[in-house]
Amino acid sequence: MGSVDHESVQQQQVEVPPHQPFFKSLKMTLKETFFPDDPLRQFKNKPPSKKLMLGIQYFFPIFQWAPKYTFNFFKADLIAGITIASLAIPQGISYAKLANLPPILGLYSSFIPPLIYAMMGSSRDLAVGTVAVGSLLMGSMLSDVVNPNEDPILYLHLAFTATLFAGIFQAALGLFRLGLIVDFLSHATIVGFMGGAATVVCLQQLKSILGLVHFTHGADIISVMRSVFTQTHEWRWESSVLGFVFIFFLLITRYFSKKQPRFFWVSAMAPLTSVILGSVLVYFTHAEKHGVEVIGELKKGLNPASVTKLVFVSPYMTTAVKTGIVVGIISLAEGIAVGRSFAMYKNYNIDGNKEMIAIGTMNIVGSFTSCYLTTGPFSRSAVNYNAGCKTAASNIIMSIAVMLTLLFLTPLFHYTPLVVLSAIIVSAMLGLIDYEAAIHLWKIDKFDFVVCMSAYIGVVFGSVEIGLVIAVAISVLRVLLFIARPRTFVLGNIPNSGIYRNVEQYPNAKHVPGILILEIDAPIYFANAGYLRERITRWIDEEENRIKATAETSLQYVIMDMSGVGNIDTSGISMLEEVKKITERRELQLVLVNPGSEVMKKLNKSKFQNHLGQRWIYLTVEEAVGACNFNLRARTNLKIDESENWDNV
Repeated sequence: MGSVDHESVQQQQVEVPPHQPFFKSLKMTLKETFFPDDPLRQFKNKPPSKKLMLGIQYFFPIFQWAPKYTFNFFKADLIAGITIASLAIPQGISYAKLANLPPILGLYSSFIPPLIYAMMGSSRDLAVGTVAVGSLLMGSMLSDVVNPNEDPILYLHLAFTATLFAGIFQAALGLFRLGLIVDFLSHATIVGFMGGAATVVCLQQLKSILGLVHFTHGADIISVMRSVFTQTHEWRWESSVLGFVFIFFLLITRYFSKKQPRFFWVSAMAPLTSVILGSVLVYFTHAEKHGVEVIGELKKGLNPASVTKLVFVSPYMTTAVKTGIVVGIISLAEGIAVGRSFAMYKNYNIDGNKEMIAIGTMNIVGSFTSCYLTTGPFSRSAVNYNAGCKTAASNIIMSIAVMLTLLFLTPLFHYTPLVVLSAIIVSAMLGLIDYEAAIHLWKIDKFDFVVCMSAYIGVVFGSVEIGLVIAVAISVLRVLLFIARPRTFVLGNIPNSGIYRNVEQYPNAKHVPGILILEIDAPIYFANAGYLRERITRWIDEEENRIKATAETSLQYVIMDMSGVGNIDTSGISMLEEVKKITERRELQLVLVNPGSEVMKKLNKSKFQNHLGQRWIYLTVEEAVGACNFNLRARTNLKIDESENWDNV
């Protein structure tokens, strides 16, 4: 069977780890939970002045990279900053419209927040600004309470307040090292949610593309389709032609830049080019008199203060808090995911908690300066990356370009048609419908595909909030199922070796006569202790039935490989005690293999180790099988001797 001779090898005992005081153990657990990256290690054995400088650099990374800044870096960041500004200006105006906010807020939100992020952010490639999904989500949640058309002032103030609470929540997650909350948004959840939100955003642009005056406030596909097809007599062909022409133009430029990466600037400049061409066309053809709506007057000047406009009265404050938390989590997930993706390409690391503090701070400051929710959108960051940015200074360049636009160029946007802004939104959103990722999920993990499609369907047929709740609920349910229903396997011996593996995975693995070897592949907690007891009992029943059918040696030993059991609680220990009693009633011997340090510590404290006997706890499966085989041979020889003696009598 590939096992060693038990007589020739001395058993290596599984040691009980040294006793640690409770508070020391608790300290280590908290450290690993909230400080896995050990952020304080850089302060060790440093003089106070150095610690102060390191502390400043930790919260303001600009003081770390600015002293090393070179002219070559500046040239690269200047090109990148101007390029992303050409994308940020039309996108900012478009996304503000998506959030039912005045278009000028999109420019305000592309001025102050990037400056804050450039000082506090740890990503070199993240380009800060408003995002479509966050804008849609904020607009959807706030519109349920306040109609933006009937009370635009209150709606605007609520948007500032929701942005404040989003920033506070984001910064608090970073300060208290609670970024693990964002981890509950799995990759499958984000793919489905983003795809659903992008679909809803595209559908809502039909209002401007078809030139409709009255349109549903609902975000679901049924409400939108009903609104579109009950007003066919209101469709404006002028607006539709203009919209589809610009969508085609934007998609063609994106396709070209994707095929020819060195011409990335073609797709980056396309939105601003569309705005200019659309404005010129409307100005000379007077299309605004033929059903093509235009932006109208945009106020010149920099961001006005909005501190006094925040709403802290009931019932609106509750809405602002709820909206802030939801959009805050979504924007954090997007910003951190985008930052990590580009950091991986350039082979550097970003600190997730530091990013949360930076994004949260820029939203807090933004809420005081007439900005609404901002984060690091993928499209803008991709342009920043492809443009060759070297540091976060590209955000400063972009901010300066937006500032100049606010001071001198806003009147030029008067004739910008809304249908062009809708075309910009549609072209950007089509890139978020990642059907290839959904197909990949189907091939790899069907459950992840179900999570993805649940999020998508929930958003498209319900609302953005419903889709998010459904996806997170299914993801959490999956985690609970993993905990409550851990996998157990029967192990067999690989011929001519001392290796024991899952008999389902390795068909050539052979059952060891008289011995059932089980592997538990998860910590044992109160949530799964009952299930494991029942499953182990069933494994024993199934093994005994198999032995009867094959006429093999009767079952004598049950070996439990606990290498994968990282921890155990009191319910788990009670379960082991019950399994021990079950095996004793069936005249079987329970054997444990390789319990971890935490498990061994608790088995020792609970006296289970003494009840079982140290001789039945082994370091490896091979060693345990060798001991059991030795005992089986000894028992067989004893029976033979007794039989011979009886015959002689």
